[in-house]
Amino acid sequence: MSLSQLSVMVVEDHGFQRRMALRLLTDLGIGGLSEAADGHSALHLLEGSSQPPDVLLVDLDMPGMDGIEFIGHVAQRQLARAVVVASALDPALLNTVQTMARAYGLRVLGSVEKPLTRDKLAAVLGSFDDQLHAYDDDEVVEVTVANLRDALANNEIEPWFQPQVELGNGKPVAVEALARWRRNDGHVVRPVHFIPLIEREGMVSELTDHMLAQSCRWKRQWDQQGIRLNLAINVSPQVLGDEGAADRYQEIVRREGVAPNEVILELTESSVMADAARGLGVLARLRLKGFGLSIDDFGTGYSSLSQLSQIPFTELKIDQGFVSGAHKQPRKRAVIEASLDLARKLQLDVVAEGVETVEDWQMLADLGCGMAQGHLIAQPVPGEELPAALGRWRRPEH
Repeated sequence: MSLSQLSVMVVEDHGFQRRMALRLLTDLGIGGLSEAADGHSALHLLEGSSQPPDVLLVDLDMPGMDGIEFIGHVAQRQLARAVVVASALDPALLNTVQTMARAYGLRVLGSVEKPLTRDKLAAVLGSFDDQLHAYDDDEVVEVTVANLRDALANNEIEPWFQPQVELGNGKPVAVEALARWRRNDGHVVRPVHFIPLIEREGMVSELTDHMLAQSCRWKRQWDQQGIRLNLAINVSPQVLGDEGAADRYQEIVRREGVAPNEVILELTESSVMADAARGLGVLARLRLKGFGLSIDDFGTGYSSLSQLSQIPFTELKIDQGFVSGAHKQPRKRAVIEASLDLARKLQLDVVAEGVETVEDWQMLADLGCGMAQGHLIAQPVPGEELPAALGRWRRPEH
């Protein structure tokens, strides 16, 4: 979508700054413009509109209903497609507001520091299509337990793979396997629509075994093509209650011709082990058999240091929420620096997730991060498309 096709509402209490924003947006060729002088009047306009605007440009410091409260109402009532925060306030506060909006499910294009300029607005609005694609969800899908069992039995749920590359030289070294449900009609259903039901119905072990076996088969094919990559497989915390998991995983990978030390099992930091003694025993046995263990989404939970001290992790994955935009947000950068320092002291490999821009890449390289994963390198692809995706990464078109 070109900028001229966007509809934008400016919500700003200062008359002069509101007029300047409208003028700059007009200069960018945006024709669908509307305005409001405060949160209450903006809500009234949005509620009476037949079609929500594409983007709200919102000032935070407004009398009456401030921009933070206004964004909360907009998000909960789905009154706009995306929001841009405009303010001269503390960047840490702007980051908090953006995180809040995303938690409500509202697309956030970013923040624009005042005074506004044409270039600042063009840069943030120019990401509308990318953000829309990133947040775009599948159509509502009716899923039953019987559907899922059939899907697993018929190999419709399959691993798609996203590469991880070394920041020092760009060399692909691993792939993360991500579950996708490719139905007979060709429609691809994303995990958000079926993983919760799988967990609720106690089918997690079956899915994990399936993903591990399928991923190992793809790895063996790539090995034969001269593409040597480690595998990263997500493991649900429910699996930690399964005392037979370590032996079963070892048998699966050996049956498929893959060594355990070529497989990394990822556990989310927010995982809570119902039976700590059993869970730690399972993880210890997995390490004993040679599997790598990765703490995923590091920094998003509340027990990072405790888990790192108790569990024999070999890898730390920095959550994409810290990586995105960190090159211009000192607090995010500080979290990454602290994570890297901790990983070095604990002798852990590090993967930064959500690397989407050259600026993200350069910042991580400057800080000495080991590996990167994200859309800058490649989006998740089916196994048969991975060699081509790696080829595009090695020989970029631009």
